[in-house]
Amino acid sequence: MNTPRRNVRSLLVGRIIVVSSLFVAAVVIQLATSSILPVAPFYFLILSEYLSSLVFLLLYFFDSHYQAQAYAQGFFDLLVITALVYISGGIGGQLYILYVFSIIAAGLVLGGRAAILTAALSAILFGALADGLVYGLIPYYRPEQAPDTGVGHALYAIFTAWGLYFVIAVLVSRLSSSLQKTQRALDEANREIEMQERQAAAGRASALVAHEIRNPLAAISGSVQVLRSELILNEEQAHLMDIVVKESSRVSQSIEQFLSLAAPSKQTFVLFKLSEPLTETLTMLQMSGELNDRVAIRGNYAAMDYEYFGSSNQFKQVFWNLIRNALKAMPEGGVLSIDFLRPGKNTIAIRIADTGRGMTAEEKSRMFEPFYTRFEGGRGLGLAVVRQILDGCAGKIQVQSEPSVGTDIIITLPYRDLKKNGEMKAEARA
Repeated sequence: MNTPRRNVRSLLVGRIIVVSSLFVAAVVIQLATSSILPVAPFYFLILSEYLSSLVFLLLYFFDSHYQAQAYAQGFFDLLVITALVYISGGIGGQLYILYVFSIIAAGLVLGGRAAILTAALSAILFGALADGLVYGLIPYYRPEQAPDTGVGHALYAIFTAWGLYFVIAVLVSRLSSSLQKTQRALDEANREIEMQERQAAAGRASALVAHEIRNPLAAISGSVQVLRSELILNEEQAHLMDIVVKESSRVSQSIEQFLSLAAPSKQTFVLFKLSEPLTETLTMLQMSGELNDRVAIRGNYAAMDYEYFGSSNQFKQVFWNLIRNALKAMPEGGVLSIDFLRPGKNTIAIRIADTGRGMTAEEKSRMFEPFYTRFEGGRGLGLAVVRQILDGCAGKIQVQSEPSVGTDIIITLPYRDLKKNGEMKAEARA
């Protein structure tokens, strides 16, 4: 687990608060009586905590190894707590409860494993100190601190403390795991909201731009085609005319994608075979030269004639954008796999996989953002349109990708059996 900078800051603030509380308590005790605690070494340990906090504060500003800083703080705190327990009388005192604060801090800052590790170290340090005092290996800080109880009472206190440490560690570990899951869910929700905001912004921009360009562009393309058919042109002139028509068509496609983001047109929902828009898309890509002999197409798409109730034109857009991206990821050729699957009775899945360049974690997290593209000359709209279409179908899209390995995309859609005419008409009316 990576330790964020803010967690180390919280740990620093927390330990200063705890140390300050102990300092205030010591002052109050000293004012009340001078015989309960040896306050001079107590103040020395409190001062050492303040000095160490100053050192860790400097490291916080000038060093980025935050996880190592957090572990160092925790270990130093355990040593200071052990010294406090020693001067307060060992098992005869009550300060061994301070180990609990270090366990909680480790769990919240470093995670569940750190909480268990801190509990184990606390148990070892307290157990070694208690055994040393009971068996005379370590002298009591003050002779009058030695209890009159026997070994059995000491072992009872040790095992009670150990049980407390590990119970707290397990609880904090579960709490830390829940907090991490919640944080990941919040981060995902924030990314989703940000993506939707970008889609809305893209839609507003596209609505303004597309309507200003679409009609003049169609007029230019149509005029050039008429001139090309009526004029006698040499080879170079004909080639230039072809470039104008081709680029006009490309810009027109971009405008269509802009409009899809801005205001998706109403679609006519019918029962169709998923293989039909896919086959049309593959044919168009072959005619344009984007799909060539260097790419081997595999899969069961031709044999599995699954029917779906929806918009054939929308799925043509989905196939067009996903397959074009797959082809762009394989400039030197590769394998394109397309399969139709039935993972469940009420679901149907489309799998499109390539053996191309793959994506990094950052590229995968941003692939559906409007205007974000991995390819030179791309506009970053195709996958945003795909996401919008699938959201409208209550579909889900899962992406697995590794650099230099390839990308595997699985689209899962709710499936309804509409072969009965009555049910089909009911759906059409709805």
